[in-house]
Amino acid sequence: MTRFAFVLALAATPLLAHHSVQAEYDTNHMLTVQGIVTQMQWMNPHAHFWVETKNDDGSVRTWELELPSPNSLVQSNIRKDFVKPGDRITVELWPARNGSSLAHTLSVTRPDGRVLQFPRSWPAER
Repeated sequence: MTRFAFVLALAATPLLAHHSVQAEYDTNHMLTVQGIVTQMQWMNPHAHFWVETKNDDGSVRTWELELPSPNSLVQSNIRKDFVKPGDRITVELWPARNGSSLAHTLSVTRPDGRVLQFPRSWPAER
């Protein structure tokens, strides 16, 4: 019975990571930020990347930007290197409702000017 409980707990773990976009992010408040990519994390259930921005007062804020799952990104022909540390980019996002620096990524304008759009809710409707 113990082995069964362990397997059941492992199977349920990904379910705990899923959340409602509307519950976690302020979908009525879109922000546009410009900054430098500092890190990329390509892991389930969502890929993330971090962008360092400068506030009007000169202070620095690092945004953790959530993306769809790596599998969804690959299916959309978006690869892990779509942005790289050091890239200066512009991001449209929905900020977290709790005031943290976590955000839902809506679009990314890359250094070459190419704009990548991401679904407003995940998984993407096909």
